[in-house]
Amino acid sequence: MDVTTNQISVEKTKNTKINDVDFNNLSFGSIYMDHMLVCDYKNGAWEAPKVVPYQPISLDPSAKIFHYGQSIFEGMKAYKDEQDTIWMFRPLDNHKRLNLSAKRLAIPEIPENYFMEGLKALLKTDSDWIPQSPGSSLYIRPFIFATGLGFHASPADEYKFVICGAPSGSYFSGEVKVLIEETYSRSANGGVGFAKAGGNYAGQFYPTKLAQDKGYQQVIWTDDNTREYIEEAGAMNVFVRINDTLLTCPTSDRILDGITRKSILKIAEDEGIKTEVRKIKVQELVDAAKDGSLKEMFGAGTAAVISPIAGFGFRDNDYMLPTNLENSYATLLKDRITSIQYNKAEDKFGWRFKVE
Repeated sequence: MDVTTNQISVEKTKNTKINDVDFNNLSFGSIYMDHMLVCDYKNGAWEAPKVVPYQPISLDPSAKIFHYGQSIFEGMKAYKDEQDTIWMFRPLDNHKRLNLSAKRLAIPEIPENYFMEGLKALLKTDSDWIPQSPGSSLYIRPFIFATGLGFHASPADEYKFVICGAPSGSYFSGEVKVLIEETYSRSANGGVGFAKAGGNYAGQFYPTKLAQDKGYQQVIWTDDNTREYIEEAGAMNVFVRINDTLLTCPTSDRILDGITRKSILKIAEDEGIKTEVRKIKVQELVDAAKDGSLKEMFGAGTAAVISPIAGFGFRDNDYMLPTNLENSYATLLKDRITSIQYNKAEDKFGWRFKVE
């Protein structure tokens, strides 16, 4: 079934919360806008999406989401420029990745026009919720989960697709030190590491808590087989600068194909920065830190765009990175990406999507 923005029904809330929000003092992802998009999968097909007031979701205790974890999500943002125009950044990539996750978890794929037209209808309904203070944006969370009933271990026969939004300020994480993890694995070959599945993140919390107890803020995951190679930084893709070369790991069954990651590689190429997509040994990091050739490390993801790493721990030793680097790749790349997102610079790559 094809659907256009104008065909999506909109039920407006009678009690807006917007007047209680201080848009100049927003935390990340903790205040939710007035409406949400909902769409149910029943009898083998997705029903028409609709915009309704933000509200709790009621589920039967036997809903399979509670028992077998069929749950996937995406993270994306909407921005407003000085002319009050609404923009998104590479939303079709989010839709494509959501369906890759859906296929891996035996969830029915959501049609592109349901996703895109639903997003547009929701953003138009709650356009006043998109903040315009410097560094702020509307964080958008599309997700799908199993609502079908039954204790038998099999895919559900009913699902719900939801999109919610949270006006959010700049994502500042402060100084981040990471611990290279050698005991626990984020994912394994043949697994669901490449999907944005809720269970991937649940499994990260305990090892991360152990690292935090040691004075680190996050972990760097290593491969599940040899523990010789780094893979991701917490819930983000990881980049390493050795001398003037920017390195990142290749995507695989275990590593998420990050949209920010892909954007960084393209902009680095445009800037003439030498990049290498290859496996990175932990020992290579340690050696580079010791001889001074390790200049930068940073995580890359939707929330922070780029999150610099101040140092890393490995086998009871800490290695700190240079501070106040004059030609920081992290700073350059983040500025290039955010300038495109906020419609402050040319978008030669066609990533910006106008909501109209």
